[in-house]
Amino acid sequence: MSKQSLTDADVPRANGMPMLGLGTWQNDDPDDCAKAVETALNMGYRHIDTAQIYGNEEAVGRGIENADVDREDVFLATKVWIDYLSYDDVKTTTEESLKKLGVSSVDLLYIHWPAREYDPEETFRAFNELYEEGKIDRIGVSNFRPEDLDTAVEYSEAPVFANQVECHPLLQQEDLREACEKHGVEVVAYSPLARGQVFEVPELNEIADKHDVSEAQVSLAWLREKGVTAIPKATSEDHISDNWESLRVELDDEDVDRIDGIERTDRRVDPDFAPWN
Repeated sequence: MSKQSLTDADVPRANGMPMLGLGTWQNDDPDDCAKAVETALNMGYRHIDTAQIYGNEEAVGRGIENADVDREDVFLATKVWIDYLSYDDVKTTTEESLKKLGVSSVDLLYIHWPAREYDPEETFRAFNELYEEGKIDRIGVSNFRPEDLDTAVEYSEAPVFANQVECHPLLQQEDLREACEKHGVEVVAYSPLARGQVFEVPELNEIADKHDVSEAQVSLAWLREKGVTAIPKATSEDHISDNWESLRVELDDEDVDRIDGIERTDRRVDPDFAPWN
């Protein structure tokens, strides 16, 4: 007997945000990107993540338009790059992003990094105005440490909805997850497969064999157990489908404890301008 197909109704949500989405970083071929977005949405995904610096907002918008899914059913997020975080640039470039995406508003707009032109008072003033104008439904931050998150909550009049950070079994971000929980901020994991390194972790190899699933699915299931939303990047239909099938994976307490106990740390995204450097 074949498995019953998963649908968008099978995706758990965190305050309205689907906890499994499609990331589009480095998906910079316009046709490939648009096709990946269309494929994911038609498969059941309802969360699409992009950014100004990815250079693919137009392709993402085309993929959403081509999919057999209504725009209002898609949770769409993009990010303002660090060169454009002054008050005026936030307003101008967000309007440009909306035009490229072909939408009147986005569900979530992130500050991509607290770096370069980031000024908490001026940056959040612009974000809050966009929120009040209905151009963005939620305000997010990305790559914010606990102390950066404290500042964000202080300066933003609207709630800070999410903090998007690198998070996976080799970078578990316990302190940061606790800080987000304290402020009522959702955690969104980028690079949730550690850029492929999850396939080289013996603990994940053994758990994957135990459940007859992929290591990618184990990593995504572990994040879901932790209440973390994951947005793995995938371009091929096979990889998009493999990540989607992670929704079937139910880890037991022993599995979760074993992953929690991994002591190796491997941060895959570490630019010079990161706040921890």
